[in-house]
Amino acid sequence: MPKKSTHEIPYLKPRPITDALRQQVREELPEIAQIADTELQRKVTEAWAFALAHSSFTSIREIPPAGNPDTNEAKRGDQTDHLRGVTRLAVGIAREMGTAYPELAIDMDVIVAGGLVHDVGKAWEFDPVNRKRWKAIQKETGRPSIRHPAFGAHICLTVGLPEEVAHIAMAHSGEGNLLLRSLECMIVHQADYTFWNVLLAGGQLKPETVPPETRRYIIDTPF
Repeated sequence: MPKKSTHEIPYLKPRPITDALRQQVREELPEIAQIADTELQRKVTEAWAFALAHSSFTSIREIPPAGNPDTNEAKRGDQTDHLRGVTRLAVGIAREMGTAYPELAIDMDVIVAGGLVHDVGKAWEFDPVNRKRWKAIQKETGRPSIRHPAFGAHICLTVGLPEEVAHIAMAHSGEGNLLLRSLECMIVHQADYTFWNVLLAGGQLKPETVPPETRRYIIDTPF
């Protein structure tokens, strides 16, 4: 049997999910209103409200604008800039491809919902309380114990989001290389990677957070 942890785990002591928190989520992610299906709007809102209430974060804006903890972090902004930017990029790709190839029959509601919740698991992986715990007991839990794509899929399914949307949370990143991405997931995946790659090429990531494999883009000294 695993030892009983003496470390704090915010997920196990959640705060109440209030209407005020739900309203805050809708204000932080106004693209929720672009979802035609009102029930899907509600569940996207609930996913982020659930994620925040089960973390030490009180706002999506408190989550750093990074792809992974301390990795590929933008020089300014917060996580809402990434979520909204990826969603808008994904919508642009979907509209262009859908116009050129209408037979693709892209589900725009899934695109918008998936774009907005693709990183909902970051409330878990980026939580400073969790990160401190994982660092202290890495031998037992690993670090992180669960990455944000897997935890995001858990949140999506917990609040009743469709499998198609949970799949985007799960497969938008490297985990998606282990399976076949859906059409809408492929679009969000490309939008997500485009977001970070454009910031990288444009010198808008904090140099110290850029991983070794892409550090050739960082100019430490002028020519």
